Amino acid sequence: MTDRVLFINAMLVNEGREWPGCLRIQGDRIEAVAPSLEPLPDERVIDLQGAWLLPGMIDDQVHFREPGLEYKADIASESAACVAGGITSFMDMPNTNPPTLSNEALEDKLQRANGRARANYAFYFGAANDNLDAVRNINPLRTPGVKVFMGASTGNMLVDDPEVLDGIFAGAPVPIITHCEDTPTIDANMVHFQQEFGANLTAMQHPDIRSREACLKSSVLATELAKRHDARLHVLHISTAEELDLFEPGPLIRADGSRKRITAETCVHFLHFARPDYANLGNLIKCNPAIKDESDRAALIRAIATDRIDVLATDHAPHTLEEKNKSYAQAPSGLPLVQFALQTALDLVLSGQLRVEQVVQKVSHAPAQLFDVKERGFLRPGYFADLAIVRREPHRVTRDEILSKVKWSPFEGHTFGTTIAATWVNGTEVWRDGQLGDAIVGRALEFDR
Repeated sequence: MTDRVLFINAMLVNEGREWPGCLRIQGDRIEAVAPSLEPLPDERVIDLQGAWLLPGMIDDQVHFREPGLEYKADIASESAACVAGGITSFMDMPNTNPPTLSNEALEDKLQRANGRARANYAFYFGAANDNLDAVRNINPLRTPGVKVFMGASTGNMLVDDPEVLDGIFAGAPVPIITHCEDTPTIDANMVHFQQEFGANLTAMQHPDIRSREACLKSSVLATELAKRHDARLHVLHISTAEELDLFEPGPLIRADGSRKRITAETCVHFLHFARPDYANLGNLIKCNPAIKDESDRAALIRAIATDRIDVLATDHAPHTLEEKNKSYAQAPSGLPLVQFALQTALDLVLSGQLRVEQVVQKVSHAPAQLFDVKERGFLRPGYFADLAIVRREPHRVTRDEILSKVKWSPFEGHTFGTTIAATWVNGTEVWRDGQLGDAIVGRALEFDR
C-alpha cells in the first residue's frame, strides 16, 4: 500500500491565507502544497470538495488528570477526544497526583503517553515554593515550559513566596506560564458572599467571588516580574477586558524576526459563554478563572482580531457529573472542552466576528512558535502531517458522541456550524466521519531550542 496521500479540492488555511489547492503527504510528512498537483501512480486521492484543510490545533493547556485522578480522565480517553475535535497535539498541566515537580515525574508522564496518546504530547514542569533549584535546571528539550500557579491551586503548587517568584522569573530556562488570580482577594470575596447568601450561594456568584480584581492584581504582578527580569512570560486564560491593557497588540513574531517577550492567551469557553449562562448551566461552567460578563467576551474576541491575545486554547479540565452536581462551594472548577473547541472558535468565523486565518494563527501557528515546537503547526513541506479537515456542515452535539471519560459537555444540545470530518496525526488518519481509527500514533513533541 502506498504511503502517499493526495488531498485535492481543499480550501487550505495557512500563514494568513485561505486559498484553494492540493496537499500531498508522504509517510508522516507533508511533501507538497500547491494550487494543483497531479496524482502519482498508486497514490490515494481524497477529494475534499471545498472543505477546509487546516494545520491541526495545538492545545497548550489541558488537564488530563493522569496520574492520580484517572477516574475522571486519562491520557488515552482525553487524547481520543482531542483528535475527534481536530486537536493533533496537547500540552498537559502539572497539577496531577503526584504533581510534576521533578524530572522523575516528568519522565513518568512521557512514558505513560507513549503508545497510548492518539495526539502528540508534551508535559509542563511545575513550580512550587520548594523546588526552585529543579526549575532552574529544567531541560528545555523535554518540556514546553514551567507552570506557575500565582493564584489558588491544589496541593503544594501555589507559589506565593515573593523570593521564589523572583527566582523563577530570573532563572527559568523555558517560558514561564502563569495562572493569575490573587488568592487573598478571592478568599475575602468568598467570606463576604457566604455571609450574604449562606446556603443559597450558587454559581451565579462565581464571577464575583473569583473577581476581575483578583485576576488583574495577579496579572499585573506577573507582567511586572517579567519586565524586571526580561523573562519569557505567557499568561493563561485571560478572562477580563481590563487585563488586556497589559499586553501589546501586534504579531507574535515581528517583521525583524524578534518576538514578543510577554504573551497572552484566552480560552474557547470565554468566547462562547458569559454571565447569563450560569442561570442554565450553573456549576457545569464553573471554572477558574471565572467566565465573566458579555462585555468581557466581546473584548476578548476583539483582542484576538487585533493580536493583543496571541493564543487560543481550552483549559480542558474534566470532573464527573456527580462532582459537578454538588453544592456551589463543594463543586470543583473546570469543564471538558477539547472535543468541541475548534468548532467553537470556527463558529466565530461563520458569524463574521473572526477570520478563519486568525483562528488558525491562534490555535496552530502561535502555540508552535511560542513554545518552539519543531516542525508542526503549519502546512509546510517537510513538516509533520498533522491536519484537521473541517466541513461547513451543522453538527448538533449529543451525549453519546462524547469521548472524554466524564461523558458530558457544556455544549450538549448546541448546534455548531461546522463538522470535524477527519483528523490526521503524523500522516495517519485517526478520525473520520465520527469514528476513531485503530492507529495510536501520537509522539512526544520536540522543541527546537
